Amino acid sequence: MRFDIMTLFPEMVSGILGESIIGRAQKAGIIEVHSHNIRDFSTDKHRKVDDTPYGGGMGMVMRCQPIYDCYQHIVDAAPEASSRRVIYMSPKGRVLNHEIALELSSYEHIIILCGHYEGVDQRVLDEIVDEDISIGDYVLTGGELPACVLVDTISRLLEGTLASKECYEGESVASGILEYPQYTKPREWHGREVPEVLLDGDHAKIDRYRLECAVELTRERRPDMLLAHPEIEESLKPKKKKR
Repeated sequence: MRFDIMTLFPEMVSGILGESIIGRAQKAGIIEVHSHNIRDFSTDKHRKVDDTPYGGGMGMVMRCQPIYDCYQHIVDAAPEASSRRVIYMSPKGRVLNHEIALELSSYEHIIILCGHYEGVDQRVLDEIVDEDISIGDYVLTGGELPACVLVDTISRLLEGTLASKECYEGESVASGILEYPQYTKPREWHGREVPEVLLDGDHAKIDRYRLECAVELTRERRPDMLLAHPEIEESLKPKKKKR
């Protein structure tokens, strides 16, 4: 899968996505991540990419020409892509969740536009962007961090990025509820002990205990998730014996 990120700060993007699991996925050839400096496509002698907004107002607006030429350069470099999605990171968009990440993981090529300043000229958004995506109901100084979040959450769903599907299928949100608490060595730390049920090797008991913990945690912190998945809580109820 190929990601192309249009940004004013390519080093910021490549620095984050070049590390840890996503960095290893690139080295393994599972994903490609290319960051492009929009300034490189400016026709202004000072590499200017923004200007004052029509109608007045605070701040500057990113201009159409450098963004469009950057986009066209990316498309020309990857003509073989059979499925492509162009995304603008914006608080106006759909709020990113696990289902959206799964949906986007089916594309072969994703192009991401990172805005800055007061935003981007609407005309180029109308020309090239398929959809806006937000990572939450707040505003950041630029789209670079959201773009990295998007690439990370999609990439880890691709075969080979993680050891197996089980690495993410049982996680918080992906499973439909929050994840159960995890423990490792030592067995006792600061007077706190690992729950006994995790030590006796009875995997059926362990699975049930973990599910009970996950349901309890979800009921406390995200009851909306249990309302959306009542079958999970229902599975913990004792089954009625047939007469």
